[in-house]
Amino acid sequence: MLSFLSLAALLASATALSTFSPARPPAIPLAVKSPYLSAWLPVNSANANGGSLAGNWPTFWNGQVVGWAGLIRVDGQTYTWMGNPTGTTAVNQTSFEYTATRSIFHQNVKGKINIVVTFLSPITPNDLKRASLVSSYMEVQVSSADGKAHQVELYTDISAEWISGDRSAIAKWDYGSTATMRTGNSVSKGVAYHRLYRQTPLAFSEVNDQTEYGHWYYMTTNTSSLTRQSGADINVRSQFANSGQLKNTADRKFRAIQDNYPVFGFALNLGSIQKTPVSSVFTINLNQDQAVVFEGAQGKKSQPSLWASFFGSQIAANTFFLGDYAQAKTLADQFDNKLHTDSVAAGGANYSLITLLAARQAFGAFQLSGTANQTLAFMKEISSDGNVNTVDVLFPWHPIALYTNPNWLRYALEPLFINQEEGNWPHTFSIHDIGYQYPNATGHNDGNDEQQPLEECGDMIIMSLAYAQRTNDNAWLSKHYALLNKWVVYLIQESLIPQNQISTDDFAGSLANQTNLALKGIIGIQAMAEISNRTGHLNDAANYSSIASKYISQWNQLATATKVKHPHTTLNYGNTSSFSLLYNLFAAPLLAHGSLVPQAVYDRQSAFYPSVANRYGVPLDTRHSYTKLDWQLFCAAVANAATKKLMIDDVARWIQETPTTSPMSDLFDTTSGNFPAGITFRARPVVGGAFALLALPNGSVPA
Repeated sequence: MLSFLSLAALLASATALSTFSPARPPAIPLAVKSPYLSAWLPVNSANANGGSLAGNWPTFWNGQVVGWAGLIRVDGQTYTWMGNPTGTTAVNQTSFEYTATRSIFHQNVKGKINIVVTFLSPITPNDLKRASLVSSYMEVQVSSADGKAHQVELYTDISAEWISGDRSAIAKWDYGSTATMRTGNSVSKGVAYHRLYRQTPLAFSEVNDQTEYGHWYYMTTNTSSLTRQSGADINVRSQFANSGQLKNTADRKFRAIQDNYPVFGFALNLGSIQKTPVSSVFTINLNQDQAVVFEGAQGKKSQPSLWASFFGSQIAANTFFLGDYAQAKTLADQFDNKLHTDSVAAGGANYSLITLLAARQAFGAFQLSGTANQTLAFMKEISSDGNVNTVDVLFPWHPIALYTNPNWLRYALEPLFINQEEGNWPHTFSIHDIGYQYPNATGHNDGNDEQQPLEECGDMIIMSLAYAQRTNDNAWLSKHYALLNKWVVYLIQESLIPQNQISTDDFAGSLANQTNLALKGIIGIQAMAEISNRTGHLNDAANYSSIASKYISQWNQLATATKVKHPHTTLNYGNTSSFSLLYNLFAAPLLAHGSLVPQAVYDRQSAFYPSVANRYGVPLDTRHSYTKLDWQLFCAAVANAATKKLMIDDVARWIQETPTTSPMSDLFDTTSGNFPAGITFRARPVVGGAFALLALPNGSVPA
């Protein structure tokens, strides 16, 4: 937005510094529910106002401003509680806290009024109806801070910046409302909403990673104390600041987003506020009737958003969401409490700090499609290259699915199987992704994707078995057995002595004889042995198990540097001065195949990692000083207690000290905490790998 904070506001914001619990993250999730509903508050540790909801604009995950503002009038004086509009004083933020589903800001207005602003993005992996909704809540709770009564009016708006990444695109908008409905003894409260969208939608298109189609709704309960207005940002906000209410008028001059920035505001007269808190709830919703284009059994065809199978209209879906807030809070409490308790038990308070921050980001890269009976999940590889359902991004993500609901893993894997089983991929090894650019899951008929053949074959087999082990869905394995069996043939040919190829860490470059990559392939062969057993292919099972056993013995000899101070596995065979994070070891105990790999490997790696750890962790390998957050926690999950704590503590320290100000990165330098030169990974779903400790079966890690 073209606006700035006044000098008075800057001085006010510096008078008292907010506290942050359980940590001060690099960016705070506000509304994070899909690749397109993804609003964050940047945090700059060098700025006294960093992390304050008042005085900073929310941004899309890639850093573009998405205007979202809040004003409050207390006894006739106007203050800002969200965003950075011109000419008002920012309230004082006293503290901030986050849970897995919520970001909560505590604010104070001149010692008179307390404000609690809660952003809730529900995580309901076991409830498809609720999970399908691309919507998020904001609750604003106001109460007297000094025991006296104060006259209070509340205001909030969003801008047209939400609808397109092209700020010259023409925006259109309208306003609607429904009345309170009484049916017998039940009462359905009416709703009020602003709807905004591109005048010329570009279906299944993006500009600067923002979507170019669909309808956005800003919604609240329709009450007699509510007024509304659309128009230029300065005009609408000034109207509220001067009078405490809006005109109930609409600006009908549809125009470019950046042309006198149109905003869509609500104002509430809260009356005399005393000690008892008064709450107001707002929702932001994105409705796209069609989610993606997918090349499956019927060729290239658009796929309906899953929410459309539960609701007859966009208004019905959004009205349900607004009215569901009480239940959403109950479900959020259950999820938050369980994740915190489980995380502390598995890895301590610092581990909880990590998983709570990662949860919304990990699920926020997905859009659910299809029907309740045939649900497909489409994931955007956010920030790295925009691919759809990238196999080696699903692999680090999948621990959160195993922990919360393994069916989500099937929803995400199924499109990959469908596309290839329909003959849309010419190679014998697994595809890398099913589309260059989300939301176009149109495959690679020409075979020209980013090829990581050993990586992807191993990932697909390992994840397929992990899903089946937790659901006992052997029928699903049988359905895809032919393709899985084709991939294991590739692993048998290539795993022990890998060719010069890239792994999931493609930014590090290609390399022959990669120790870690070979291990993934060998574990994949053993996983296929169990898949064969589960599906009645007993001869295949015996053969694959025998091969995996032989390979792991040879691998242990080829991969280990023993005549060094701290014995360890190498980056590549024979390179005794090298090392890497052996994160693929995690897959063995994940599948309860921990004994496949000799106990000495676990012991050596646990003893070795502390010897090469820097302030923010162990480097990914000896070629660079950067590391990966997901792989660190994969390694922590299979390490001894001391090394596990070290690696968790290093990641937690990075979260609190990093100079980066974007949604949590999975790639950072282990000494500076900053992004590596030329690589900016942010908001990626791979942080689901933080759930590695929680995804392991009990007692699966060798002692």
